[in-house]
Amino acid sequence: MEIIINSTQVSYFILGAYIDTQLFKYLYFIIIMSLYMFIVGSNVLLIVVICVNRSLHEPMYMFLCSLFVNELYGSTGLFPFLLIQILSDVHTVSAPLCLLQVFCVYSYGSVEFTNLAIMSYDRYISICYPLQYHTVMTSNKVAFLIAVTWIPPFFAVCVTTLLSASLHLCGNVINKVYCDNHAIIKLGCDDTTVNNLYELIAATLTVYVPVSVILYTYARILKVCFSGSKQTRQKAVSTCTPHLASLINFSFGVFFEILQSRFDMSHVPNTLRIFLPLYFLTCQPLFNPVMYGLSMSKIHNACKNLLLRSVGKTGIFITFIQIKK
Repeated sequence: MEIIINSTQVSYFILGAYIDTQLFKYLYFIIIMSLYMFIVGSNVLLIVVICVNRSLHEPMYMFLCSLFVNELYGSTGLFPFLLIQILSDVHTVSAPLCLLQVFCVYSYGSVEFTNLAIMSYDRYISICYPLQYHTVMTSNKVAFLIAVTWIPPFFAVCVTTLLSASLHLCGNVINKVYCDNHAIIKLGCDDTTVNNLYELIAATLTVYVPVSVILYTYARILKVCFSGSKQTRQKAVSTCTPHLASLINFSFGVFFEILQSRFDMSHVPNTLRIFLPLYFLTCQPLFNPVMYGLSMSKIHNACKNLLLRSVGKTGIFITFIQIKK
């Protein structure tokens, strides 16, 4: 089915990593749909809880809210697409839709790293300079940092997507279950040096810089913890553990994706080649709301109170209807 075209643009791509799933496709559809519904429900719940509770209108929770919004954004860029492809007999996607998915996936990853870096900076100020925290982390500063989390990554990935859209391609088969920018670049007929060079620059700005910020802030936090009081160490452990777990989980996912994109994985079983690249787009949106919702007592209690109030109001409404009858 591969179309070989000499120095031109293709109108659609074939996703070559899908296995013939006619026997189990409805089972896979139900599993993927259940995961997506859980991701949407849990992340929306935490966003609502943070927005409606004034006690959670603090910098740390505002950055968490931004993180949960990004989990919704990233999962929505993947799951509806997967659900359609699972039910489809022909695994093709139009070129514009493929490029849109590239933009969504790459911008999700860039925003995630930047958001985690901003959160580490917030913890650094809170633990290392507790008396100056509220002076430094003003509402204007928080708004500026959230803007920095989203706007530069979106701009950087927009340029990446436009460069890929301008390529003349000699094929249209992407051996993955979703659209990948590096796979599209490898299909290019012309010299792709500009694309590869810009990818390196964009990765430096949206991945390596945030990771450097995270490493620096945690080095300073560890230094303060070793030389500080027991209370300082307890505060660091309680607030930094979920953040570190989220960072490690996402880094593993990105590592798997880079491994799949940059190296020959033909010797790896096909099932593993399908699921490894999906790790950072599925596990992080599942992992973060569960971890933060359970490990952070203020969020956990706020969620519990909101759910109890909702159940109570539902019970009162049902009782009222029954009395009227």
